[in-house]
Amino acid sequence: MSRRHSPPAEPDDEKVIRYQKDAETRIATITFDRPSHLNAPTIAARLRYADLLHRAGIDDDVKVLVVRGEGDDLGSGADLTEEMRVQDSVDQGPRLAEYRIGADEVNFPPEGSFRRGATLGQWYANPNSGIRGLQDFKKISILEVKGYCYGWHFYQAADADLVIASDDALFGHPSFRYFGWGPRMWWWAQTMGIRKFQEMVFTGRAFTAAEMYDCNFLNRVVPRQELEAEVQKYALACARNRPTDTVFMQKVFFEIMKQFQGEYLGSMLSGFFESVGGKAQRDADGDFTLDDAIQRGLSDAVKDNDDKFPPDWRLSKKGRGKKDAKGKRKR
Repeated sequence: MSRRHSPPAEPDDEKVIRYQKDAETRIATITFDRPSHLNAPTIAARLRYADLLHRAGIDDDVKVLVVRGEGDDLGSGADLTEEMRVQDSVDQGPRLAEYRIGADEVNFPPEGSFRRGATLGQWYANPNSGIRGLQDFKKISILEVKGYCYGWHFYQAADADLVIASDDALFGHPSFRYFGWGPRMWWWAQTMGIRKFQEMVFTGRAFTAAEMYDCNFLNRVVPRQELEAEVQKYALACARNRPTDTVFMQKVFFEIMKQFQGEYLGSMLSGFFESVGGKAQRDADGDFTLDDAIQRGLSDAVKDNDDKFPPDWRLSKKGRGKKDAKGKRKR
């Protein structure tokens, strides 16, 4: 294969997901470090993230875990370019690698089968996927949010124990614009409140930090320049409070409460609906669908579609400052 047609080299997952711990304070930090791609993790990086959560959960040097992003944003979701490349590839190796299976070890379900899509939907309910790991984490997790908190990163916000955000943060999932579903929607409805989450799903708009605080999704909202110090204050307070054994017992209590509310059941249910979501028919020829977005390039298609919405309902920070169709700017 010529260099011109070779797939782009994937970034080192250890550089995309950085990890460090302070045995003295017993605070560990996971940093998403790919700001040039709005901290979008690759498949390999998401698997590394899952492994780090598992290890930190066992490590006696860790009592509190802070999850943050390098640069201006926590993150805008998974690497869609990679996802589409894997989706379109005739080589089953990259997709099986996401499931932690070697390329020649099994045969992936065939195109057109229910299992082909459902396997991925169910995988996102598994902590080994990197999308639900904070639910099973038996230490204290604190998410530091700034800028974009979309898609995969928005899942982390729902699953973390405490969420501290800067006042410029935006929350949501682009999938509500082009597909209508995201895995594990049940838990967003629980953490935001069903009325507000319905608004996010039906309009597809991004919510501000102030709005998310008002619906009890966030613990604190502070100016951007105060964010790291505020997160450190919370982390130190949690680390100095009760013994780790007590924290473990507290987390078991909250886990039982979450399961009584159907957290894992909801994960399985929303995964099922996402698996069959592609069967939805257009109301009209101009309707924006996932298939159209994939053909045009998912990221670009979502950005183009963003212009149809009022400026203060757009997903893009840049788009929120543009004029709408009537020439009015965001208030």
